[in-house]
Amino acid sequence: MDQRLKAIFDGMVQGVGFRFTVERISRQFAVKGYVRNLANGKVELVAEGAEGELKNFLNAIREGSMSDYIRDVQVEWSESKSQFKQFEITF
Repeated sequence: MDQRLKAIFDGMVQGVGFRFTVERISRQFAVKGYVRNLANGKVELVAEGAEGELKNFLNAIREGSMSDYIRDVQVEWSESKSQFKQFEITF
């Protein structure tokens, strides 16, 4: 059964190519969803897929080239709503 991951990234995550990097990383995993900037300076990621793929995706973001910009990540898990066709950046 597919899962839904919602992650809120806090730190210096806007204006540094964070969303574009996350979108590029998403191509390595079987995930669908979006990443977007929030008005409060944080970045929201919502992705659906197999739990293992989502965990590996999140770890790749946390441990990748953007790791120095991330101060904190709040993560929520729920059941997939199967509402995405691809992974994309939304505005």
